[in-house]
Amino acid sequence: MNDDLLAPVTLAVGQEELLLDRAVRDVVAAARAADADTDVRDLTPDQLGPGTLAELTSPSLFAERKVVVVRNAQDLSADTVKDVKAYLGAPAEEITLVLLHAGGAKGKGLLDAARKAGAREVACPKMTKPADRLAFVRGEFRGLGRSATPEACQALVDAIGSDLRELASAVSQLVADVEGTIDEAVVGRYYTGRAEASSFTVADRAVEGRAAEALEALRWSLATGVAPVMITSALAQGVRGIGKLMSARGGRPADLARELGMPPWKIDRVRQQMRGWTPDAVSVAMRAVAEADAGVKGGGDDPEYALERAVVTIARAARSRGRS
Repeated sequence: MNDDLLAPVTLAVGQEELLLDRAVRDVVAAARAADADTDVRDLTPDQLGPGTLAELTSPSLFAERKVVVVRNAQDLSADTVKDVKAYLGAPAEEITLVLLHAGGAKGKGLLDAARKAGAREVACPKMTKPADRLAFVRGEFRGLGRSATPEACQALVDAIGSDLRELASAVSQLVADVEGTIDEAVVGRYYTGRAEASSFTVADRAVEGRAAEALEALRWSLATGVAPVMITSALAQGVRGIGKLMSARGGRPADLARELGMPPWKIDRVRQQMRGWTPDAVSVAMRAVAEADAGVKGGGDDPEYALERAVVTIARAARSRGRS
């Protein structure tokens, strides 16, 4: 693997815009550390006609360092692809070419040619899975030399959503503002105004049978702009977690975590929440979630009422065995 930021060619592959931009930023920063007067040219396919690359990479009278960034390289014209392939065979000194490529079948010939030429490659995959975003948040904290609890990382993903730029910005703000280990309470304070504004807090209070607190959290969430569909998703996850743990064989949290696909801390939390539940109650709660989900997706006239009804039903189901 080539880790030289000033390698003649860097190939950034994927569709995650933040990671692509970081790949460019890192190369530019390294080039400017070597030469503060580095010339940076950031180009799109429509700005690269036949011969343009040769012109940009021709020797300079002053031998200046240059970074040439080509975005959406998969969309380059056939003539320009020929120019790039020719350049890959004999890259110029003091010039770093950065090719940003989506990584699909389109333009694969150029992708293969860059790899064959020994380009330094940076993976920039789209992060579509919650687990990927959670790993990203953990990596951001580690990269900034700070520790955050698993619950804090999960709460941040729950509160911010799928936008990596917003997640990275949130991590940076927490690291700048908070001393010591960052925990779930800190995340709740910063990104939900109060902990109850989180959709997952609505779900937690409901499955614990705390109807009044769940309704208060629900109203606060809706007032602060949390999408109703996010709340039904959290409710579904909360009830499903109880159902999965109820039907699982007993064992240590680490063993159950592997079996059920939950982190150990989540197993401990769900164990505490499931004390008043029965299998029949889980079925009732899942039906309530399904009805609420249909209600917030256009099947009803009042999404807020659909959510309130689901929260109350779930909280009652949670008390089906009574609570101490």
